[in-house]
Amino acid sequence: MSTLGEFEPKRPDSYDVSWCPGCGNFPLRDALASAFKKLNLKPTDIAIVSGIGQAAKIVHYINTHGFHSLHGRAIPIASALKASNPNLVVIAEGGDGDMYSEGGNHFLHGIRRNSDITVIIHNNQIYGLTKGQGSPTTMMGQHTTTQPFGVFEEPLNAIALAIVLNASFVARAYVGNKDYTADIIAQAINHKGFAVVELFQPCVSFNKVNTYQWYSEHTYIMQNHDPKNKMIALQKALENDPIPLGVFYINNKKTFEENLMCYKQDNTPLFKRSTQIDKIKHFIDENF
Repeated sequence: MSTLGEFEPKRPDSYDVSWCPGCGNFPLRDALASAFKKLNLKPTDIAIVSGIGQAAKIVHYINTHGFHSLHGRAIPIASALKASNPNLVVIAEGGDGDMYSEGGNHFLHGIRRNSDITVIIHNNQIYGLTKGQGSPTTMMGQHTTTQPFGVFEEPLNAIALAIVLNASFVARAYVGNKDYTADIIAQAINHKGFAVVELFQPCVSFNKVNTYQWYSEHTYIMQNHDPKNKMIALQKALENDPIPLGVFYINNKKTFEENLMCYKQDNTPLFKRSTQIDKIKHFIDENF
């Protein structure tokens, strides 16, 4: 039975869900809805922007404002949306391939820009939509459809990368612990600034290595960790077996929206302001 409540999408009974039975995207979606409930948010308070991939289909399966965008482009679109309407809770979502490969450049510069958005990366360590190719986070030695002799490239450590780039908020969780994942997501949404949340979630069809059992046995929740200490946060991010979960790093700084000159004197959202074209049209209507 679904626990989404008002975040349950309105759909006919015959609606076909693209995710496989047992997919880690289901508990991730439930954790996301739980986080919204924790924060007393309504569906109309939230806008989710996604890229391309199985993870990106989440906008179709949760009842909020949603925009299914281009491959790797969720972050710039989410940033523009937040800039035009700072009152919205804006979330960018995508898989490890979508966010770290096709969208890798936007991930880097999104951190620099520090828009007040939450970036959720569904990390199943494989390309799921295109049937099991190695992704930027696939482990070395793992055999995939495009690396039949084993992956020989080092996996991307996006948590360490985000910390080095001085990201505003950096965290990781595992969807097998839905309550903890919901709490991490809620903290990220509450944080003012660019919040990076990497979520381990198994791909039951194309990744037979990083299973629910594997994540349970190879991860642990950090205790008594100081997220304000950058060097300790980086040290924890470099641990790889077991893999730490939790909030690694918090760096409070001005957001992109706070730095925008258009909001220095006027807090009216950009989409509510009269454009120059509107002013010209009004002038013509009044005088001719």
